Amino acid sequence: MMASISEPPLPYLTGDRPGVGGSIRAEPEDFQVEERPLYLPSGEGEHLYVRVTKRGLSTPDLVGKLADTLGVKRMHIGVAGLKDARAVTSQMVSLLGAKPELLSRLQCEPRILKVEVLGRHRHRLRTGHHAGNGFRLTIRGVSTQAAGIVPSVLDELVRRGVPNYFGPQRQGRDGANYQIGLALLTDPARRAEMGKSKRLWYLHTVQSHLFNRIVARRVAHLDRLVPGDWAVKHVNGACFPVVDVAAEQSRVESFEISPTGILFGPRAPWATDEAGTIEREAAAEYGMTPESLTQAGTACRFRGERRPLRIPLQELEWGIDGDRLTLSFVLPAGAYATSVLREIMKSD
Repeated sequence: MMASISEPPLPYLTGDRPGVGGSIRAEPEDFQVEERPLYLPSGEGEHLYVRVTKRGLSTPDLVGKLADTLGVKRMHIGVAGLKDARAVTSQMVSLLGAKPELLSRLQCEPRILKVEVLGRHRHRLRTGHHAGNGFRLTIRGVSTQAAGIVPSVLDELVRRGVPNYFGPQRQGRDGANYQIGLALLTDPARRAEMGKSKRLWYLHTVQSHLFNRIVARRVAHLDRLVPGDWAVKHVNGACFPVVDVAAEQSRVESFEISPTGILFGPRAPWATDEAGTIEREAAAEYGMTPESLTQAGTACRFRGERRPLRIPLQELEWGIDGDRLTLSFVLPAGAYATSVLREIMKSD
């Protein structure tokens, strides 16, 4: 394992403009999230689909509460994504064999605000099976210059995209979860001592940390293709190698496609040429190569994929009332609202 190294802060896309400062999550209502479903239940099947609105309750804790109250095993409860505890959130949940009449038992849990029955479906709800999230956020205590700063920052984020950084919660309070993951990559004995879910969590923090460093190297030009890039189609998530950079650039500018970065694993192709050099240099900072990371991914049994360097900021609305800035927007699945907030606030 490499020695701990000091990490430079992730750069901003709009770093030439000041932030509005302020604070978030003074109350759970300041951070509201509504999960957008990828599909609705068909009406037939053993899995009961419900939409749960909760306050101050994380998704893992919600799953535990549902299991204890409804008598459904945790492994038979499906969710599409994890939602924060310090928030008011709405998300779809699937429950194998649950009876709708038992849902009334949840009324005694004050953190569960509403449970809506959507219907039955043949399959369990799987991780990632949602179409994104709608956010309504309040930043309190913004600067008196906010009204002049916010339009410029948001206009650029809409036009060029939001840097698709993984949120800081992946790396823990000290920001060093990836260092444990790095040790696990090269230590089979230590991997064997750790439970599967915990092991995968730490390994995925290495993926996300490396990806963030790739985005950081390209953030000033994240809406530009370079030779050797792989691009993603936003409409369906399909990736393809870019053969003619000049010919494809107009599709980037219309937000039809975007350049991607590596989440390493045996099924994830590394970029070549200029884009590949950037990815190799990011890996080399941690004593790794594409070959060693691909081998580690195979040994650790996770596939890998390519992830967009930027994300679209959609359905944007905002307003300022005194020293409070309110924002509403939609982000695709897997994206973090913190990536939007840090550009506005200039704070992590």
